Amino acid sequence: MPYKNLQEFIGHLENTGELKRIYAEVDPYLEITEIVDRMSKSGGPALLFENVKGSTFPLFINAFGSYRRMQMALNCISFDEIAGKIESLVKIQPPSSLSEKVKLLFTIKDIASLVPKKVKHAPCHDWAITDGALLDALPIMTCWPGDGGPFITLPVVISKDPESGVQNAGMYRMQKFDNTSTGMHWQYNKDGARHYRKYKEMGKRMEIAVALGGCPAVTYAATSPLLPDLDEMMFAGFLEGMAIEMVKAKTVDLFVPAESDFIIEGYIEPGDERIEGPFGDHTGFYSAADSYPVFHVTCITGRNNAVYPSTIVGKPPMEDCYMAKATERIFLPFIKLLVNEIVDIELPLEGVFHNCALVSIDKRYAGQGKKVIHALWGLGQMASTKFIAVFDKDIDLRDYSTVVWKLLNNVDPKRDIVLSEGPLDALDHSASFANFGGKMGVDATRKSREEGMGRDWPEEIAMSGEIKNLVDKKWKEYGFKD
Repeated sequence: MPYKNLQEFIGHLENTGELKRIYAEVDPYLEITEIVDRMSKSGGPALLFENVKGSTFPLFINAFGSYRRMQMALNCISFDEIAGKIESLVKIQPPSSLSEKVKLLFTIKDIASLVPKKVKHAPCHDWAITDGALLDALPIMTCWPGDGGPFITLPVVISKDPESGVQNAGMYRMQKFDNTSTGMHWQYNKDGARHYRKYKEMGKRMEIAVALGGCPAVTYAATSPLLPDLDEMMFAGFLEGMAIEMVKAKTVDLFVPAESDFIIEGYIEPGDERIEGPFGDHTGFYSAADSYPVFHVTCITGRNNAVYPSTIVGKPPMEDCYMAKATERIFLPFIKLLVNEIVDIELPLEGVFHNCALVSIDKRYAGQGKKVIHALWGLGQMASTKFIAVFDKDIDLRDYSTVVWKLLNNVDPKRDIVLSEGPLDALDHSASFANFGGKMGVDATRKSREEGMGRDWPEEIAMSGEIKNLVDKKWKEYGFKD
């Protein structure tokens, strides 16, 4: 079912046994993290802390911390269901008959109905504060002992390109410096950073709005790897099956999701930067302190029944793993469209989604495995992937035992390994330099003589189908249970 706001989602989680309310007082300094980490690692429910020390607002966390809740948040039975809808759109061909033209018109009409809808009044404007306790009113968590301070960890950061006027929504952590300022952790390859560089070059103040809570699809859409200038709010509408309502912010020239729980408004002055971090990151290590832009808060608005959403990251698996797994499945059609021999992709949780990609391909010619490795290194966010291993299409990439077996048996290190250098994720602490380092590709496909295989590739052992069927029929006769 679609959820117009966070309150509807919380209600549905509670009705289905996926939510636990905690009434005891809890401290946002480390205590909540330890509780949530235990729940996350054991497959526990979403948690709603009703009594957070120092704040009147409840704190909602681990909302996306399982495959089931992630699917509920995105209004689907499986992530492949969404991928299928996307695949049908990207494969649209020019109509060749009247019936195909009619079908295309209905498709275009459906897409047009998902364009964000502007409204004049919204729940996120039930109240507003411009002085007194601004950030101090929110239950912002300090997650790990070595963190540089409290961090807002689930924000939808909205900015606007100063040249095109196109808005972008992204998710970037925000360290609270004091009651009216935070850091803005824009990595070099993010759209928010691209906007900021333009404002900086123009010497202009950059207006920012930060949405917290609201429709869960909006929160997810802010994390999605869309192409620059594609509308995250329209993508959220696609996931929900209905247009996302947007309202003009109170003090900045930006439109924000109308059903948000909180909207934090403010600005960044060109060149105004400060040391942010360290931060206990999803790699399981602390990311180092560095200089990032300072966001100055001028106003906070919210709804009357506002709930503060948060998340923690650390050693996997955690809540962000399930969000990333959704992205892996949902965006596979786009990758297959660009590299069409790809059959499947698996990003292991332990690789935290930028350290390792397992890929299966429909191999048709010599060198195709290495061609795919290089193609992925030139493709959007996949360009930051440190290890890529390519297999034949007859492998289940989620069967890690078979993956390792093929990797160890199909690979000759001298012939099948590709070593390179290039961009890496900013959180990769093993690289000698920030954002740049070594990369390795492994071609674990079957090899031909053209690829340097000096002898015939052996046939893989497999029992005949006839004998398998015979044994299936006689299984109980042997004295075994089903």
